[in-house]
Formats: sequence, structure tokens, C-alpha cells
Amino acid sequence: MTTSPSETPYAGLSPDIVLDALDAVGLRGDGRLIQLNSYENRVFQVFLEDGRVLVGKFYRPGRWSDAQILEEHAFANELAAREIPVAAVWPLTIDSASRHVDRVSLIGATLAQLDTPLGSYRFSVSARLAGRAPELEDAGTLEWLGRFIGRMHAVGALKPFEFRETLNVQTFGTNERDWLLAQGQIPPDAEAAWQRVTQEALTAAAEAFGRGDAPRQIRLHGDCHLGNVLWTHAGPHFVDLDDAVTGPATQDLWMLLSGDRTAMTRQLAAVLDGYEQFMDFDWRELRLVEPLRTLRIIRHSAWIARRWSDPAFPIAFPWFESPKYWVEQTTRLQQQIDAMGEAPLGGY
Repeated sequence: MTTSPSETPYAGLSPDIVLDALDAVGLRGDGRLIQLNSYENRVFQVFLEDGRVLVGKFYRPGRWSDAQILEEHAFANELAAREIPVAAVWPLTIDSASRHVDRVSLIGATLAQLDTPLGSYRFSVSARLAGRAPELEDAGTLEWLGRFIGRMHAVGALKPFEFRETLNVQTFGTNERDWLLAQGQIPPDAEAAWQRVTQEALTAAAEAFGRGDAPRQIRLHGDCHLGNVLWTHAGPHFVDLDDAVTGPATQDLWMLLSGDRTAMTRQLAAVLDGYEQFMDFDWRELRLVEPLRTLRIIRHSAWIARRWSDPAFPIAFPWFESPKYWVEQTTRLQQQIDAMGEAPLGGY
């Protein structure tokens, strides 16, 4: 049986191939290479002969268009140019002296493509950023994070994305629900209950989005969870703008909150104390916290399903095809319906 490249998307991306690709753009490794955690793309920390350490990111084939990736890079570099601590994407040039020059071509200033017998891989390069997880129990840390996100959103509001996705109930919820049902991956004995509760949850989310004035749409990080925040003595910085989207500001805030309602209210107050030093926040957007969480739950299931043919995913998510998983998702979405029926954090 022959396996298609879409089923094994990284079969042609060995460590030697990664080093050859970087060599072709004049970045010669000393042989040390560490694969970093990433399900979606393949990301490597690479040590160069000249002593620098870089991060090479090889994009999952078929996920984003060239224009979408380059727009992500432009946003990252726009933030970095304004001294907002994110990983700037390096400009690339072909090194005509490299033995591997015939295997790599430039797509844009910051994006190149490597061709192998088993597939093509677009890649980019940025500096390595190190750090630890922030301590969210500390109000000062939360306020600092809020200042950082406020600075980022002030830049994000200057102009729109042209090619990146827009976050709304249709794109991140209804479309994902419909796609999942069409694939037939939900066990039959769990499907009816999941479909019913998902529709109720999407209806409640749509009502929240449609209540009052439409939320302001700006360029966002899009996936602002703690795994993408690194802390140093100089404060926080974000990595991985791979999920940058157009959407409401609340999307980059709610994932910093955890615990019961009292705890989240306290955390949110600290975050917004910092945020509003640099960017006005429409407090009416707080009605979107639970709807955004609901959309993330649905989208996450669709994300796993879309990647199921990748051998890494059944290993990482072995419970995905079991009825128990879908029963648990149904329960979580029912809880979200209840949460969306409560007053928003802050009373807005």
C-alpha cells in the first residue's frame, strides 16, 4: 500500500534535510539540532557554526497560503520594529555557494521552499527566544501581560489583515461543526447528543456576538495561551503567531484566566489595568469570553480530526475516536451553554 504525502506530511523532513535547507540560505549548522514541541508544524532549534542559535519553522503543507504566512511574518516584524518583544522573522537570501542551492527557492522576503522527493516544505527562520512560564497568581505579572497585549493590539488596530482568517461564530464554530459531521468520525451512539448540544451552544454564542454593537475587529495573536508566553527578567514575550487572526480583542485575553468566577474576575481586573495603559478596551466585549471558549472547544475537535491521517495524531490523541471523548465534549459544551447564560465577567 502506498502512503500519500498528505498522510505522512513530514516523511521527507529528516534532520539532515533541515540542515541542508538552512545551509542553502547561508545558515550553516554545526550539526546540533533539537526538535521543539509542535503538533502543527515542525520547529527546530538549530546551532550555527558562527555561534548563533536560531529557530527554523517548517510549515505543514497545505494549511496556510503563501500570502497568509507572509502576512503573519509582516505582523511579527511590525511588532518587533516597535520594540514589542516577539520573535522577528529573518529575511532570507539564497547562498549560491551552497551545495544544496538547487533544492531551495524563495517565495518572499522571509519565506523559502525546500523541495524533496517526498514533498515540498515552506520554512522561515527567527531568533531563539527563551524563558519560563509566567506566574499568573501574581497580580503584577498579570498587569504586565496586559500592558504587553495592549501594546500589541495598539499596533494590530492600525491596519487590517488582508489574507488571515477572521474569527467569528461561522468560521470557528458552525463551519467546523458541519465539517465534523460530514466526515463521519463521531461514533454513531454519541453523534446525536453532540450535534444537539453543539447547535444549542452555537446559537448562544451567536446571540452573544450579535448583542449590541458588533465587536471591533483587529489583528490578534489569536492563540494567546500560556504555552505561547515566555517570561524573563525583562518581562513577557510571545512566540508563535501561526494562528494570527482578525477578531475581537477579548480573544487574546480570556485564555489568561482560570479558576472560578471570583478568581477570573480578579485576574481580569489586573490584566485590563495593564492593557488600558496602551489600548482602550470595550468592556462590553466581556460577554464574549465564554462564547470564545465554546468556539475553541469545537474548533479543537475539528483540528484533531483534520490531522488524523498524520501518524503523530493518533499517538498523541488515542482517545479521540472513542465514544467517551465525544460524551465528554457534549458535557463540556453543555457546561458552556450554562456559562453563556450567566452574566458576563465585570457585569457587562
